[in-house]
Amino acid sequence: MMEAQKYVWEGAIPLQIHLHESEITSLPPPPPALILAPRIGYLPLLLPLIKPYFSSTLPPGQDTLWFDYKGLPLKWYIPTGVLFDLLCAEPERPWNLTVHFRGYPSNLLIPCEGEESVKWSFINSLKEADYIINGNCKNVMNMSQSDQVELWRSVMDGNLDKYIRSSSKLKLGTVTTDEADMVGQVKAGKIPVRLYVWSVNEDFEDLEDAPGVDNWDQISYINRPLEIHKEGKYFTLHDALKNLLPEFFAGKSLINDKPCIEESEDAQKVSSEDVGSSTGAEDGKEIFSQPMENDAEIKLIRIQGIEPKLEIPFSWVVNNLKNPEHFLHICVCVKIPNVKAA
Repeated sequence: MMEAQKYVWEGAIPLQIHLHESEITSLPPPPPALILAPRIGYLPLLLPLIKPYFSSTLPPGQDTLWFDYKGLPLKWYIPTGVLFDLLCAEPERPWNLTVHFRGYPSNLLIPCEGEESVKWSFINSLKEADYIINGNCKNVMNMSQSDQVELWRSVMDGNLDKYIRSSSKLKLGTVTTDEADMVGQVKAGKIPVRLYVWSVNEDFEDLEDAPGVDNWDQISYINRPLEIHKEGKYFTLHDALKNLLPEFFAGKSLINDKPCIEESEDAQKVSSEDVGSSTGAEDGKEIFSQPMENDAEIKLIRIQGIEPKLEIPFSWVVNNLKNPEHFLHICVCVKIPNVKAA
């Protein structure tokens, strides 16, 4: 299991970062910066690498770092790898982003004060995961300052060994034992999940033909923890998604039994402090307020840059592909037919 986790922690996105033309004050303009961004990291943490590269050409003023992709401002609290999986159906390498140091779009993005804001967001997500798993946030709240710093530094440095030592004190555990993990059995418990559902109206066969995301309104950002009630059933990623997104999986179960997970009540109880779980319009809308068409079709499911087979044990997915804040981030592209007026 450690080998798969190691691949996740060492995963990186090659970025080609262009300074926005409105902030270029010298000629010739600076060439783009080429950077490897950790999948489990966050874009604002790249400031120490990017600022020296462009500092000589910036106009006077105070730095307010933000990025956009094809004009879409990027939400800084979503892990870099998740942003890439979500916005690049056909992986773009290097990923061409535009960086801004001025003109922060506060009407579209919540404020970010650099590393402290990212750390605050991460710790709040960790509290939320603790609440989902254990029913309270005591394990995270009772962390000493030094333990909290060590945990955060392990994420910043991409140091898996140090992270395992630090996070073991939180007693958030794994979904299964290693033996059970091999056969896909699950223990009763709650699993923190974040879903990013990208809705398209156009059909496409090849990922390179997928329509781009030009507005965050096209993305439904959902916290929908899973609660497992039964033990010992072979439980796949397909089964998990069927319960997470029943609108698309009705009648398509791979097991001939009643569902052994259901939406947890914690979906409505999680900490409102967590920037990732805000219910405001800025953070996405709750999915599917109206009944879906029967012919809605899932076109793509991506987790940590891979498109896993739906028959894979869900326990393996959670234990190996979750992010350091103990959330499993799942990107889903779904084709929704255009609704015709009566």
